Amino acid sequence: GMTPQGLVKVMNHYLSTMSGPIRSHRGIIDKYIGDAIMAYWGPPFTEHGEQASLACLAAIEMADRGAALRTELPELLGVRAVPSDCDVRIGIATGEVLVGSIGSEFMMSYTVMGDAVNLASRLEGANKIYGSHSLASAPAIAAAGDVIEVREIDRLVVVGQTKPESVFEIMGRKGELTEKQVALRERYAEGLAAYRERRWDDALRAFHTALEAVPGDGPSIAMAARVENFRVNPPAADWDGSWQLDQK
Repeated sequence: GMTPQGLVKVMNHYLSTMSGPIRSHRGIIDKYIGDAIMAYWGPPFTEHGEQASLACLAAIEMADRGAALRTELPELLGVRAVPSDCDVRIGIATGEVLVGSIGSEFMMSYTVMGDAVNLASRLEGANKIYGSHSLASAPAIAAAGDVIEVREIDRLVVVGQTKPESVFEIMGRKGELTEKQVALRERYAEGLAAYRERRWDDALRAFHTALEAVPGDGPSIAMAARVENFRVNPPAADWDGSWQLDQK
């Protein structure tokens, strides 16, 4: 719905806005892929023990800036409202990767490759399913330590992998959650435990209570809908409580 000139304005502003937190938290911007940004943290630019925490703190700031973009873009374009909502989705994963100059005889780039890179990409996409903004793998959350507040969202088997991964949402910086966010996390955890034990009524009750704390919470809405479906079409007897993604 934008003119070519408007699209260039929006993309340049968006990428500049979102790249700032990455650079200020000592991340390396690998490349821009359309409206996506691929970045990494690792030696020799950051120490091993701080990589995940810096990535997660950058994600929190990026999500905050995404909210501000919703009010900035209409002014940038000189219109009352933009054609579509501006939403930010972030995926973070920690693990061993191949790092080096990779390419062809025509062009080389210093980049990262490996399962952790693929998982981060899949988690970015998984935000669409849960209505969330920042999803991170269990190793990333463990490595980040106590600098952030998180909640477990689900166990996922992403495209290209066979083992379920515990996935967490980054909710904010340590100690900065509101009372309603704390209540949301507690009720959601109760719902997730009941869901994995096939206690559908208890799970649905907990997810609805979570939504009373924070109306519109994407993961609670998504899980409540899934529970409603499982009440009618229960999972197989050998179901392990994980969810298999069929899209990237």
